[in-house]
Amino acid sequence: MATTTAKPQRSPEEIEDIILRKIFLVTLIDSMGNDTRVVYLEMTAAEILSEGGELRLSRDVMERVLVDRLSGNFTSAETPFQYLVGIYRRAYEEGKKIANMKDKTVRAQMELVVNQAKKLAVSYCRIHLGNPDMFADSQRDKSNVSPLLPLIFSEVSSSIDTFGGGSSGGASSPPGFLDELFRDSDYDSMETILKQLYEDLRGTVLKCSALGNFQQPLRALMYLISFPVGAKALVNHQWWIPKGFFINGRAIEMTSILGPFFHISALPDQSFYKSQPDVGEQCFMDSSTRRPADLLSSFATIKSVMNNLYDGLAEILRSLLKNTNTRENVLQYIAEVINKNASRAHIQVDPMSSASSGMFVNLSAVMLRLCEPFLDANSTKKDKIDPKYVFYGSRLDFKELTALHASSEEVTEWLNKNKPNNEENRLLQSQETTNFKHLVQDIQRCEDNLATLKTMQEQTPSPRVAQEIARLEKEIETLTQEKLCYEAQILRDGGLLQQALSFYQLMVVWLVSRIGGFKMPLPQSCPMEFACMPEHFVEDVMELLIFASRIPRALDGVKLDDFMNFIIMFMASPEYIRNPYLRAKMVEVLNCWMPCRSGSSSATSTLFEGHQLSVQYLVKNLLKLYVDIEFTGSHTQFYDKFNIRHNIAELLEYLWQVPVHQNAWKQIAKEEEKGVYLNFLNFLINDSIFLLDESLNKILELKELEAEMANTTEWEQRSAQERQERTRLFHSQENIIKIDMKLAMEDVSMLAFTTEQITAPFLLPEMVERVGSMLNYFLLQLVGPQRKSLSLKDPEKYEFRPKQLLKQIVNIYVHLARGDHENIFPSAITKDGRSYNDQLFTEAANVLRRIGEDPRMIQAFDDLGKKARSAASEAMDAEAILGDIPDEFLDPIQYTLMKDPVILPSSRIIVDRPVIQRHLLSDPTDPFNRSHLTPDMLIPDTELKQKIEEFVRSQQRKQEDLSMQSSSKSSIQSPDATSTRPLID
Repeated sequence: MATTTAKPQRSPEEIEDIILRKIFLVTLIDSMGNDTRVVYLEMTAAEILSEGGELRLSRDVMERVLVDRLSGNFTSAETPFQYLVGIYRRAYEEGKKIANMKDKTVRAQMELVVNQAKKLAVSYCRIHLGNPDMFADSQRDKSNVSPLLPLIFSEVSSSIDTFGGGSSGGASSPPGFLDELFRDSDYDSMETILKQLYEDLRGTVLKCSALGNFQQPLRALMYLISFPVGAKALVNHQWWIPKGFFINGRAIEMTSILGPFFHISALPDQSFYKSQPDVGEQCFMDSSTRRPADLLSSFATIKSVMNNLYDGLAEILRSLLKNTNTRENVLQYIAEVINKNASRAHIQVDPMSSASSGMFVNLSAVMLRLCEPFLDANSTKKDKIDPKYVFYGSRLDFKELTALHASSEEVTEWLNKNKPNNEENRLLQSQETTNFKHLVQDIQRCEDNLATLKTMQEQTPSPRVAQEIARLEKEIETLTQEKLCYEAQILRDGGLLQQALSFYQLMVVWLVSRIGGFKMPLPQSCPMEFACMPEHFVEDVMELLIFASRIPRALDGVKLDDFMNFIIMFMASPEYIRNPYLRAKMVEVLNCWMPCRSGSSSATSTLFEGHQLSVQYLVKNLLKLYVDIEFTGSHTQFYDKFNIRHNIAELLEYLWQVPVHQNAWKQIAKEEEKGVYLNFLNFLINDSIFLLDESLNKILELKELEAEMANTTEWEQRSAQERQERTRLFHSQENIIKIDMKLAMEDVSMLAFTTEQITAPFLLPEMVERVGSMLNYFLLQLVGPQRKSLSLKDPEKYEFRPKQLLKQIVNIYVHLARGDHENIFPSAITKDGRSYNDQLFTEAANVLRRIGEDPRMIQAFDDLGKKARSAASEAMDAEAILGDIPDEFLDPIQYTLMKDPVILPSSRIIVDRPVIQRHLLSDPTDPFNRSHLTPDMLIPDTELKQKIEEFVRSQQRKQEDLSMQSSSKSSIQSPDATSTRPLID
């Protein structure tokens, strides 16, 4: 039987030597091994021998060996950093083998050896990276990027990193190496290393678009700040908030550590700062010919990557905000970004000195994520928000912003009471809705110009025009790509819009809680807590609601009740919100929500028809705002009011069809007959006359231009530039006519449907003649001698429907005649000396018969015409009776006999009450000295009234006496006919 020789057992010292030689790849004995990486430390071996030691590696000489290996000029492919990481990796691998040792004592000793090797590797990594010149590195000059960066990328790698071309360059980090490097270190030893890393990360995304590889750098940043030393190093970096006299909004975006991360976007930017890959070119080139599925895929991709960016940046800021040592630095950074970009709130923004739109959309999305804990549906945390909080501290200055109602002095006085030493925050506002709107307008402008040029090219081909056509087509392609980028990142991101709406819902609930909650009527005096709030708080809410309302399905599932109630409460309350344009913006929101427009009729119809505040106050407040908007204080108020009233008119027309609102309207007309409702009617009539007049004049101008262009011979002799200018003028006039005519038709329509139920206010002394004059003027334009000059080839194109307009005018005549129980309307019609003509009534009735209108309406109109003719005859007789009227009895404005003279308190001029009341409906001032005047300030002149009445009676008596004398003479000179016979049969 063969015997086996027992394998000799190695001593712990021998095992330790073998393990350390494998880990450090060094030997103290010169031998020709197969591993070329192993280095013979000849000098170290000689020193150990001279000291009487054994040529064996151990814990005692481990560090000495490591230093000698790093300091020596050995031929090796590895840099000092690669070598040190390799030590850690090999120690980790040896550690796994040691775990299988059966001898617990030896195993424990070897574990200590391996752990000490790992600690040394980490420690000397810090030393080497912090002091690169300490150990020779032949490859150091080849790259300025920290060698740690590829290892960090590998640590945070993900399967999605292939999107955008991300990789860690094949390098990988040994398990536990980075954690040990960052976690178990002091700040001083890591500051320089981390400073370099943050600069490197910033550089990797500096020119990175939404389609680039930003995922790895973002996760790397998140990983680094998870360590206390990493978080501290980031906020202490000199580029955390760049300093310097020339640092502006764009500079802080491009030079701060976080700025380039916030710059990553799908939105267009200036060419100098444009990122790659180009999102517009890559996703939306030739979009008009692309399959819808391709575009939807691009939209989905951009939405996905941008939300990854938002989530990552929000997590980074959240982590830094939770850390009490870094919180203040984060708040300072956000404040600095806002302060340096204050010019973004201006109408014109300089893109070279202001941060990009992408940065502010990203920052807004991130801040909304940070606000999520407060955005519960019931707003339970709103009471924890101190109304003075936004004004405290030194980061941002809200005191100079326009407040909802208080003056800057009132804000300061309010703040000085019990001013605590707190900090403040500001909610971000974005101009992206405005930018997007301008982009759409630019595309429309280019398309209109392109159509004009193509028409010119068809008529008279020209190389210069062809060149301009090509330029415009290229510009439209670029603008369309940019529009689709906006759509992809903002409009298609329902989650972002929902978060923003939730935030602003909290805003309105919180604001209303300053005045006691959602209830009407409002307190008589506006509390300072509300009055001092920045105006843009409310403006941002309205802008977002308008923006979201125009995006299909963006409001699905959003509870709009709080917004609706807020709008009803404040849109007609200048005592709470001073700015009339801001209150007008609230109407624009409601206009978007009308069931016929919103696309979700059941949801929005409930807002209008099922809410207590809506039923009680909506019509009343719309009528009040219609009046208030006449005087905004702006130099453009005359033109602004038409657009605002257009929105109000559309709402009122819808509400008239809702029984509960129509009843409320009738009640308001009754209660406010001589108040706001009379003012409303006055401005409605003023607007109708002005808009129709403007439209008809522009039609005449348009026909002249049409005639010019129709004369082909003369037209083609003009220069291309002149033809282009005249063609543009033609299209401009077309647009003006279309808008003005639409508004005029809208106003007349409102008069038509309301007079069917409400007539009393129209028949008041101060209103009835005004109404008669307006109707007569419209009738003159529609059926008078000049009507043929207003004929157009395609009147529908310009919203001009003369037959419909005539029918509505006649309906108003008839409605008012039916409600005229005192028979004053026929006389009022005839007092209009400019437009009234009996023949117009006959001609209008004939036109209505020809077009087949209701015979009953035509008959009622005919009857009114006869009454007017009779009233005109009676008026002429009455005027003849009065003869020469003393000047003191004549109204100085209309030069008609006064019936109810009143004294104006300031100028002391005496005028007729109906005449001055009619003036005050449009202008609350004394017409003779412009001092403030209201109807209740008029002073009755009873003495003069008695004189006038006595004058009239005396003139009538004279006329009666003359009539009697005439009758007596007639009876003497002409005997009764029955008692005489002719002389000749």
